[in-house]
Amino acid sequence: MSAVKHAVMNRHSSRAFLPREVDEALVREIVDTARYSPSSGNLQPWKLYVLAGSSLSRLKGEVADTLARHPRGEGMGYPIYPPDLKADYQARRVKCGEDLYATLKVARDDRIGRGKQFARNFTFFDAPVGMLLAVDRSMGQGQWADLGMFLQTLMLLAQERGLATCAQACWTLVHETLERQLELPEELMVFCGISLGYADPEHPINTLRTEREPLSAIAEFRGFR
Repeated sequence: MSAVKHAVMNRHSSRAFLPREVDEALVREIVDTARYSPSSGNLQPWKLYVLAGSSLSRLKGEVADTLARHPRGEGMGYPIYPPDLKADYQARRVKCGEDLYATLKVARDDRIGRGKQFARNFTFFDAPVGMLLAVDRSMGQGQWADLGMFLQTLMLLAQERGLATCAQACWTLVHETLERQLELPEELMVFCGISLGYADPEHPINTLRTEREPLSAIAEFRGFR
């Protein structure tokens, strides 16, 4: 199996990390290589903020204060899902959540347990590195696709180097706090967070592997002989 295929097949969202620091040089190497991700017109519409140590602790502290005052967050900086999500897509989303909480033995009606787990998003699941990916507010749908390619490249490079990641759209719920804490220029908005570190192989939540649709459901091949 090629290195690229191995990274694609083995990457998954890690939600529990070891208390092991990641060398700054390694993080810089990964981000530096991710710069070569494709983008339409070579706009390269991404801006990445990479936090560790006291900078990460300070941001998490600010976010914790915000959530203590506003448990539901500050409102979304952008809609993560369409308001009229079609049934097939909604079913996949629900199953993903159910499978995740099942690894923790948290029941569907256990709102406290589910709430505690969701809150861990805002600690980057205790990963030693937290990243926030931002984009210029003037950009359109095409450039958001570019962000996705940059994000995937970043995560695959991390996987190749033995690191785990978790991309987290939920950070938009505290977008005002992030903008203030990171001192973002007015034209930038946070797209997502990314947890980065060494996965805890013993934590049950890291056993989750979400299902994928079969090839026949997602692609049509035409004109081949």
